[in-house]
Amino acid sequence: MTDAAERKMQFLFALRSKGVTDKSVLTAMERIDRGAFVRGLFAGRAYEDMPLPIACGQTISQPSVVGLMTQALKVSLRDKVLEVGTGSGYQAAVLSELARRVYTVDRHKRLVAEARRVFEALDLSNITAFTADGSFGLPDQAPFDRIVVTAAAEDPPGPLLAQLKIGGIMVVPVGQSDAVQRLIRVTRHETGFEYEELRPVRFVPLIEGLARDG
Repeated sequence: MTDAAERKMQFLFALRSKGVTDKSVLTAMERIDRGAFVRGLFAGRAYEDMPLPIACGQTISQPSVVGLMTQALKVSLRDKVLEVGTGSGYQAAVLSELARRVYTVDRHKRLVAEARRVFEALDLSNITAFTADGSFGLPDQAPFDRIVVTAAAEDPPGPLLAQLKIGGIMVVPVGQSDAVQRLIRVTRHETGFEYEELRPVRFVPLIEGLARDG
């Protein structure tokens, strides 16, 4: 077995052992090379199940968390998905394998530019990336079938809830500090919202406004 094949097998085994069991999600994560999104000093650790630093003081989430969040979204091939917090672009790339269209926003212009370059290199043509204040979503493209937030808010943001279709699902980390956060799945019904607590997590905070560091 080649090193690459063994690494991929270990990568998928780690995902399954952490609870990522949805076959379509595992297939998407097998197709999208996390190594394309990790550069510099940490490139050699791209296939380990751990978060890694990226530019602008942000992180690329550990693969098992990406897998569990994607699994919780229950994405179908007809869905239009909004991601708040592009970061490295890895989560959006995984979603692009499962959804019809992915819109992703980040407050860091540099991260969006770098993610776009990777999407182009991987020929992921169904992703559109914007520099914007993600806490307000993307009203021009709403409503969305699915919304995923990759930064922690004190509560699920009202503007994002409003941009979710009836029957739509949002997955968002909620908590006031990086020590106490819970991953929440919100389902919108005709009569209101249903909230389901999934697991403890740790994410960077959701910050309003555009970043000054580009």
